[in-house]
Amino acid sequence: MDRNRKRVPGFAAVLLILLSHMTSALEVPLDLPQPPTITLQSPKDYIFDPRENIVIHCEAKGKPHPSFLWTRNGTHFEVEKDSKVLMKPGSGTLVIDISGEKAEAYEGTYQCTAHNEHGTAVSNSIVIRQSRSPLWSKERNEAIAVQIGGSLVLKCRPPAGLPPPVIFWMDNNFQRLPLDQRVSQALNGDLYFSNVLPEDTRSDYICYARFPHTQTIQQKQPISVTVLDNSPDGERRPRFMMPQGTTSTKMVLRGETLELECIADGLPTPEISWQKDGGELPSSRMSFYNFKKTLKVSDVNEADGGDYRCTATNNLGTVHHIIQVTVKAAPFWVSAPRNLILAPNETGILTCRVDGKPKPLITWLVNGVSLQNAPEDHTRKVDDDTVILSNVQSGSSAVYQCNASNEFGYLMANAFVNVLAEPPRVLTPPNRVYQVITNRPALLHCASFGSPIPAITWFKDSQTSVKNGDPYVIHDNGTLEINVAQPINSGKYTCIATNNFGIKENHMYLEVKEPTRILKQPEYKVVQRGMSAVFECRVKHDPSLIPTMTWLKDNRELPDGRFEVNMESLTIKDVTEEDEGTYTCIMNTTLDQDSASAMLTVVEATPPPAIVYEKPDPPTDLELTDQTERSVHLTWIPGDEHNSPTEKFLIQYEDLLHQPGVWINLTEASGTSTTAQLNLSPYVYYSFRVLALNHVGYSQPSQPSSQYRTNPAAPDENPSDVQCLGTMPGDLAISWTPLTGFQANGPSLEYKVLWRQKDTGEDWSSQNVGNASQFVVSGGPVYVPYEVMVQALNDYGSGPEPEVVIGHSGGDLPLSAPDSVQIMVHNSTLAEVHWEPVSFPSVRGKLEGYKVYYRRESGLHETEEDAEQRERVLTFSGNRSEGRLPGLQPYSTYNLTIRVLNNKGEGPPSPSKTFKTPEGVPGPPSFLNAINPSLDTLTLQWGPPTNNNGRLAGYTLKYQPVNNTNELGPVKVMTFLANETTITLGNLNSSMLYKFYLSAKTIKGSGPIITEEAFTVMDTTVANRQVDIATQGWFIGLMCAIALLILVLLIVCFIKRNKGGKYPVKEKEDAHQDPEIQPMKEDDGTFGEYSDTEDHKPLKGSRTPSNGTVRRDESDDSLVDYGEGGDGQFNEDGSFIGQYSGKKEKDTHEGNESSEAPSPVNAMNSFV
Repeated sequence: MDRNRKRVPGFAAVLLILLSHMTSALEVPLDLPQPPTITLQSPKDYIFDPRENIVIHCEAKGKPHPSFLWTRNGTHFEVEKDSKVLMKPGSGTLVIDISGEKAEAYEGTYQCTAHNEHGTAVSNSIVIRQSRSPLWSKERNEAIAVQIGGSLVLKCRPPAGLPPPVIFWMDNNFQRLPLDQRVSQALNGDLYFSNVLPEDTRSDYICYARFPHTQTIQQKQPISVTVLDNSPDGERRPRFMMPQGTTSTKMVLRGETLELECIADGLPTPEISWQKDGGELPSSRMSFYNFKKTLKVSDVNEADGGDYRCTATNNLGTVHHIIQVTVKAAPFWVSAPRNLILAPNETGILTCRVDGKPKPLITWLVNGVSLQNAPEDHTRKVDDDTVILSNVQSGSSAVYQCNASNEFGYLMANAFVNVLAEPPRVLTPPNRVYQVITNRPALLHCASFGSPIPAITWFKDSQTSVKNGDPYVIHDNGTLEINVAQPINSGKYTCIATNNFGIKENHMYLEVKEPTRILKQPEYKVVQRGMSAVFECRVKHDPSLIPTMTWLKDNRELPDGRFEVNMESLTIKDVTEEDEGTYTCIMNTTLDQDSASAMLTVVEATPPPAIVYEKPDPPTDLELTDQTERSVHLTWIPGDEHNSPTEKFLIQYEDLLHQPGVWINLTEASGTSTTAQLNLSPYVYYSFRVLALNHVGYSQPSQPSSQYRTNPAAPDENPSDVQCLGTMPGDLAISWTPLTGFQANGPSLEYKVLWRQKDTGEDWSSQNVGNASQFVVSGGPVYVPYEVMVQALNDYGSGPEPEVVIGHSGGDLPLSAPDSVQIMVHNSTLAEVHWEPVSFPSVRGKLEGYKVYYRRESGLHETEEDAEQRERVLTFSGNRSEGRLPGLQPYSTYNLTIRVLNNKGEGPPSPSKTFKTPEGVPGPPSFLNAINPSLDTLTLQWGPPTNNNGRLAGYTLKYQPVNNTNELGPVKVMTFLANETTITLGNLNSSMLYKFYLSAKTIKGSGPIITEEAFTVMDTTVANRQVDIATQGWFIGLMCAIALLILVLLIVCFIKRNKGGKYPVKEKEDAHQDPEIQPMKEDDGTFGEYSDTEDHKPLKGSRTPSNGTVRRDESDDSLVDYGEGGDGQFNEDGSFIGQYSGKKEKDTHEGNESSEAPSPVNAMNSFV
């Protein structure tokens, strides 16, 4: 291996190395050498006023200060040779004096370069154009005559100015023409009349164009309009005047404002509404203009593309127009390149992340020269939007330019690479004092500079090192943040900046202040007029902060006069009704504030007499006038209001033709009105009535008006809730909500049902049906999309153009099964299945998912009769191609098929696939019994596991003794072959409890264990020696003393009972429980380790805990079952050789078959 060869880090490693250089807003102090940076430049598109000088800005900084050069239209611009052009000293800004010159001579594309010995920065290309306000072309406007009610467009056609002019219409008196919902001005300046009225007749419709840069106004020749009434146009449905047709397109750039416009004619005047198909209008960026005829969406983004539907509606019908909006994007920054400051031999990266639509093309330049034409640099690597500079050296500083462009514009940015070797310097002023309120965040700044970039460390009180972690956060820029400042955080802080060339420190101080709090808030006051009102506001604040108390009334300053402000109170003298309101005290310090408010209510000293309020009387004298086909004028006389003003009138109607006796709300009128214009529907026999409402309630209805009948007409609307879905294979059931008799507008209502297959280009099929709500198309293809329309008809014509509804014909069971079924077995209980989804046409319905059927045919060690035959099913929703099969049986053979599922059912199964699961660990042995105990032997029998889960390799037996203190003895381990199921253990201790653990094993390991416990037979010679204790004299004396003591206690209790004293039986029972069920204590020689309660069962497989209790984990056998009776026995030294004590409910003499005499120790225990 070549020891001298250096490793070149990969691209990913380079990115990690460069993270420290990607900090934002890294500034080089101006006293250090640095390449130029452009700080000010003119906009890319500069339109100048020919009456003023042209000023093209170009300012830059650098060390040494840069010099400036200009190009015009791609060639060098010799500024010094043009006497009209002046470059400002120390700057690249050009001032061009165009007085007395042709301004057009200086139009063009300018670009500025700023250069010093470390590099060259380049400005944007600045297009300079002269503003223009051309005269209107001479034209002769013919007088216009239009019939009353007709539509009209007056063309403006302004001259093309730079920038475009502002258009408005005025008359000869320079008064703007009124615009409303009927008369509107389009975005192009044309004037639209949805319908004309007699008052539109005039001879001075004048279009004006105002040019903003020159502040000049140009005027079009007046247009004369005469409205004729000899053949008036009747009422008509809406029709779009602009844009025309049913659809149009619009392209807008990202970030600009989208302007959509719809203007319609019609009589009555149509109303315009907007919606976005398949989405919501962006309400936060959307606004309407020109009486909702213009929709503007600001700051457009990609999500704003789509179909916008404008709808024009009057009482005769509705018309729609769809504007298809496409959003493109000029290049925009995702991440602009940033300046790099590198030390010699360091590596750095420049990134130029941009986006746009279409995708921008990125090109790199260095010092204003394309990289292809720049001198070759082996340390530089370019990868699309990234430039990597490796092992930079002193003197290699430069300015890189990134240019991103597409057909809609370009972006250009300068980023310098400055190679410096500088010791650290701290830019934050020293000894700064930071003050913050308790529980608020504190930020201590340590702005630094150096090359390499210095590492920042912090110390508190010059001793304690501050590390990242609660409560401190050290940011990448060196700022120390304390999330929740506390008084303990006050003190002196030191930040230290270090790099290879030195160290620099800075000191600052943090003071954590107490928060300002209002202790007593002002309270709600009810004060009689002429009295005084006092609001208190007591405050606590940090004593080192200067407080300022301010009082406000209704969030405004207090009025002058009767207000007296003290440090902790506000007094209002001689209050009047004008003093009512909300009063707020605000305590301000230099760091925080607190506020509280209260209301003041002023009342009369003596309340006036109560006023009686009642419902109003019903209106009277209803009269119908101005009767037309679709409207009528209703007037009435209001009734008595009874001291409560009328808030509104409710107008109802009764349809005597379709719904006699039913009154329906029609409209409302204000409480001051006595008339209303009512919009009517055709083919209705109207009768009207009016109700008045005040704050008490509604009046009784007025008497009905005279009857008014409207003539029949074609339907104004089509049926709603049109749906189409398949019921049987190939059938298409079309349903809708029928029109009511009121909506029919005329007799003989029926429906025209139209349908055709979607996207096939075939003609519409149609069928007229009577006044029904459903129609079924039969015999079509299975589950294909259809377009459906339902239109209302009557004897007087058809309804409006219906909307298209999409649905599917009836489906059927799927035709095909999934292909390419593959199974991957992950382990003994989990497999993964993959398949090729079926084709969409073969689904013949709505795809709901796939069903996987799998059955365990047999275990690899079982016969066919032993195998579990139950089939299992898993359903995977959606268009899936894989799924997991959990819970498999190890060492088994499975059979698997897959079916596709739609809303009709399941398709045919896939070809059967067989797979096998590997071996696993076996289950526990089926049983473990201990038999034939003797003094030193026990025989164990066991059965094989129910589930081998593989080839059984054998068994592992572990056993250990349990002594009389429940401590476990040493473990012995034995192994057996798979065909061995019994063993006789020898050399055991007599009268000893043994615990056994048995597990089966395969090649995959051992399975779960089962346990058993058993005693060896007791040595009777030891028990006989125990009987001799009862013959000892000391023992007989002890028993007598105990008996005498109990007798004395009984006599005392009897005497106290006879004297009326109360004997606390329960407390005595608690204090002296039955010794058969009390755990014995270690200190008195009795046994507390075994108990029959749930929480203190005998030990099963673990050592005795430190508290002496033993839990029984794995066996439900009672320990009493191991003994021959309920009495424990002791030998001469008091050690336990007998059995565990019995359960509480068992008789102490039950089950003792031994011929031995009872132990005297047991007799002693009964007295404890």
